[in-house]
Amino acid sequence: MVFATNLGFPRMGGNRELKKLVENYWSGKVDEKALLSGAKTIRTEHWNIQKNAGVQDGHIPANDFSFYDQVLDHLHIFNVIPQKYQGLQFPLEAYFAMGRGLQKEGIDVPAMEMKKWFDTNYHFIVPEFTSNQEFSLRSRKPIDEFLEAKAAGIKTRPVLIGPVSFLRLGKAAKGQNFEPISLLDKLLPVYEELLRELVSAGAEWVQLDEPVLTFDLPAEAKEQYRKAYAKLSAVSGVKILVANYFGRLGNNLDIVANLPVSGLHIDLVRAPEELDAVVKVAKDKKLVLSLGVINGRNIWKADLDAAIKIVKKASDVLGSDNVLVAPSCSMLHTPHSLEAEVKMDKQILDWLSFSVQKLDELVVIAKAVNQGEDAVKEALTANRASMNARRTSPLIHNKDVQAEMKAVTENMFKRKSAFAVRAAAQKTKLNLPSFPTTTVGSFPQTKEVRVARQKLKKGEWTQAEYESFIKAETDKCIRFQEKVGLDMLVHGEFERNDMVEYFGENLKGYVFSQNGWVQSYGSRCVKPPIIYGDVSRPEPMTVFWSTYAQKQTTKPMKGMLTGPVTMLQWSFVRDDQPRSDTAFQLALAIRKEVQDLEAAGIPAIQIDEPAIREGLPLRHSDWEAYLKWAARAFLLSSTGVEDTTQIHTHMCYSDFNDIFSTIQALDADAITIENSKSDLKLLHAFEQYGYTNGIGPGLYDIHSPRVPSQDEMRERLQEMLKYLKKDLVWVNPDCGLKTRGWPETEKALDNMCRVAESFRAAK
Repeated sequence: MVFATNLGFPRMGGNRELKKLVENYWSGKVDEKALLSGAKTIRTEHWNIQKNAGVQDGHIPANDFSFYDQVLDHLHIFNVIPQKYQGLQFPLEAYFAMGRGLQKEGIDVPAMEMKKWFDTNYHFIVPEFTSNQEFSLRSRKPIDEFLEAKAAGIKTRPVLIGPVSFLRLGKAAKGQNFEPISLLDKLLPVYEELLRELVSAGAEWVQLDEPVLTFDLPAEAKEQYRKAYAKLSAVSGVKILVANYFGRLGNNLDIVANLPVSGLHIDLVRAPEELDAVVKVAKDKKLVLSLGVINGRNIWKADLDAAIKIVKKASDVLGSDNVLVAPSCSMLHTPHSLEAEVKMDKQILDWLSFSVQKLDELVVIAKAVNQGEDAVKEALTANRASMNARRTSPLIHNKDVQAEMKAVTENMFKRKSAFAVRAAAQKTKLNLPSFPTTTVGSFPQTKEVRVARQKLKKGEWTQAEYESFIKAETDKCIRFQEKVGLDMLVHGEFERNDMVEYFGENLKGYVFSQNGWVQSYGSRCVKPPIIYGDVSRPEPMTVFWSTYAQKQTTKPMKGMLTGPVTMLQWSFVRDDQPRSDTAFQLALAIRKEVQDLEAAGIPAIQIDEPAIREGLPLRHSDWEAYLKWAARAFLLSSTGVEDTTQIHTHMCYSDFNDIFSTIQALDADAITIENSKSDLKLLHAFEQYGYTNGIGPGLYDIHSPRVPSQDEMRERLQEMLKYLKKDLVWVNPDCGLKTRGWPETEKALDNMCRVAESFRAAK
C-alpha cells in the first residue's frame, strides 16, 4: 500500500505561536518552564494535524521543530560549541547566543555566521569546526521529541541532517585552514550512537537529509557517502531514508545508487526528469522510494491527476508497499493553513494550497493509487475545476504589460555614461565627504508603529491620522540621522510592513494572504506576497514619502526600492510562465518608480537586491542563464536615469565569488553588502577581481541586539581597507534596522559615525 508521508512541518504555528513564545522568553515575559511547555504544546498540535490528515503513522516527521534553526540544533546535539560560547549556560543561553549574540553584564559575544539555506529565503547558522574538533551526544533533542510524540500516541520518523551535508555546509574556524569533511571519521560514531538510542526508543525509520547531493560534488564525495552510510546502516534495527531535495541528483545518482540504505526521497517538482532513472535504481537496490510530487516551496494547488500518474508509474514497477507520497521538501517554506484566509479573492483562493492543505493532497494521491480514483472522485473533480479555472482566468493576463514587454530595447539595459563619468557628476551634486556614512534603509519598527498600522487596517484611524503619525516618525528619524552625523539619509520606511509586501500591495498582479507567514530566521517571519498574474504599476508607490522626507532636510535623501529579482525570490511566484518573464515585468514597474523619484528631486535611489545570490541555481551548469536574466532585470529597473542620480543596491548573505561578474555587471554607483558575520572573507572577491564602483561592507551586524564598540568598528574598517580602495568605501551597517530597537540603533550608529569621522581626520 502506498503511504502518505511528510519531510517536515512549519514550526511557527497557525498564529505564529512559536515566534511569540520565543520573543516573550527573550524579553523575560515568560520563564524557561513556560517556554518548554509552550513548545511541547505546539509540537503535539502539529503531529496531530498530520496524523488526523492521514499521514502514515511511523512516517510523520519529528525533530523538525526548532526554537531557532535546525542546523543550530545539530551543533548542540553533537556538541559543536565554539569556544566563545562555552562559558554560557547550557543549553538555552548558549543556544540563543550562538543564533543572535548576547550582550549583558560581563558577556559580549556576537552571533554566528548565517547564510541562506540553499536557494530558499530561510537562513541557517553556519557550523564552525576546529581541526581538533571533538564530537559527543550532548543534546538528546531527537530522542526526547520522538518519545514525546510516542507518549502522545503518535509514531514518528525522526529527521536529522545527514553527516556529509552537516560537515559540507560548515566552515573552518577563523584562522584555520582545513576542510570540515575531513572530520567525518570522528563524527560518525556519534551519529551511530544517536541512531542506536532512537532505535531503542522505538524508532523504525530515520530520515537523514542530504541536500548537498543537489550540488556539484567532488569525486571524493562518493567514498565519503559510502563510508558514512555503511556505518550508519549497520546500526541494528534502523531503516534509513536518505532525503535529497531542492534539485536534481544528476551525476550524484551514482553515489545514491550505491548506498546501503532502506529508502530514498527525491524532489520530482524540481527534477521530474529523474523519475525513470531513480525508479530503476530503487528497483535494482530494493529501496523504498519517497516521491516528492507536491511542491513544498510554493503555494499553488497540485495537479493531482499528474501526480497520481507519476506515483502509479513508480508503484507499477516497485510495488505499492515500496512507494511513499511526499512533498518535494520540508513544508517549512510554506504557510501553515488557508483557514484564516477569509478576505482573499475567492477565485484566487481556490488556486492555493498551504501546508495543511498539502497534507490533504498527499492523502488523496495515496488513496487514489491504493483504491482507485473513484474513491476520491469528489476531490479530483474539484481539483480539475481549480486547475482549469486558473488556466483560463482573465485575471492572469494583461495586454498592456505584454505590449510593454515587447517594446523593451537594448538601450534600456545601459546607463548613459561609464561609472567614472557618473561618479564625477555625483560628487559635484552631492558633495559627500570621504568615507560617507549611510544606512541600508529601514529604521526600528517599534510597537507603536505596528499598532498604528493595525489601527488603520481596522478602521480605528483615518488615513489622515495615520499619515500624521508616520510623518512624525519620519521627522524623528531624520532629526536623529542629522544629529548623529549620517551623510546620506533615508526616511526610515515606517509606512512599510515588509520590503516586498509593501511594493506588492501597490502593484497589480499580486495578492496577499492574511496569515501566510513563513520563517526567515530565528523568530523572524515574513509573509510573502503571491504573484498570480502579469505585474504592472498603476501609480507611484514611494514618491510621496521620499519627497516628504527630502523636504525636511538639506542632506541628500535616498529613495528606497526593492529590486525585481528580490521581489521575485521573496514572493510566491506564478508557475505558468518562466520566472525571467515575471522578473522583467517587475523590472519595468520599478523602472517607472525610479524615474518618478528622480523627477521628484530625489538625488539617490537604492534598489535592494539581497536575493540575487539566493536565486542562483544549485548546479554550475545552470548559472549562466540565470545570472544573465537576473542582471538584465536589475539593469532594466535602474538605468533610466541621468548620470547625476546615484543608484545604490544592497546584497546580503552572498558568496560573492560565485556571482562577482554579475555584481560588476549591475553597474550600481554604490553597493552595500552583508559582511559583518563573515570575518571579512567576502571582501577577498572584491580585491581579487578589482571592483571599481562604490562599496559599503557592513561594519556591524544588525541581526543581533549587541552594540559593537568604536574600537571594534575601527578595527573592522581598517581591515576592510586592506582589500578596498578608500575612495570607494562607504560606511554603513550590514542590513536594514527594522528588527532592532531604538536604544541599540542609536548607540551603534553613533559609534559608526564617530569611526568614519576618525578615518576622515586621518586621511
